[in-house]
Amino acid sequence: MQQSPSTTSSTTYTTIPISGADVISRSFQNLSTFVTRHRSWPEFISTFDRPDSLSDAGIRLRLNAKYFFVNYSIIISIIAAASLIGSPISLVIFALTSLLWLVLYFFREDPMVVWGHHVSDWIVMLSLVIVTFLAVWFTGMVVNLMIGIGVALLILAVHGVLRNPEGLFLDENDAVSTGLIRARSAPISQFGDF
Repeated sequence: MQQSPSTTSSTTYTTIPISGADVISRSFQNLSTFVTRHRSWPEFISTFDRPDSLSDAGIRLRLNAKYFFVNYSIIISIIAAASLIGSPISLVIFALTSLLWLVLYFFREDPMVVWGHHVSDWIVMLSLVIVTFLAVWFTGMVVNLMIGIGVALLILAVHGVLRNPEGLFLDENDAVSTGLIRARSAPISQFGDF
């Protein structure tokens, strides 16, 4: 009895091995692309007023956090680093640890290959957690770092609540109601209605 060709053949997919240097290079490119997506700083510091209600403050905070996400990330990093100025060794270790997280985990697109073996994302993350824990433990920078991050989050929360997001976003429903765009109508059947 002869089997059909579809049952005997199997499809195999292979990946092109990528060196660690290529992964790091692409990660740096992705990191620089992320940083260049920040909103303009004059736009960031304009149009402040008091929200009308607590729910309005929550909506403002959510919308501003989404719109200014890259700006907020930059500010948190700068304030966290500034909190470590008193200890240059802690500052250097914080910078190196942050760079490792950014390059090896957050902005990496390709699978990590070390000495010809694929490294799982879980192993990369676990290794980075261990390195971060050891760095925090040996430098004793956890208190200063938490104070810096706390101050940054407080400043950004105040900005998010007081920054009026009017004009930043164009919601699709708002655009339809103001007549800027037309609502999509139901698709027309090519065979007509029966």
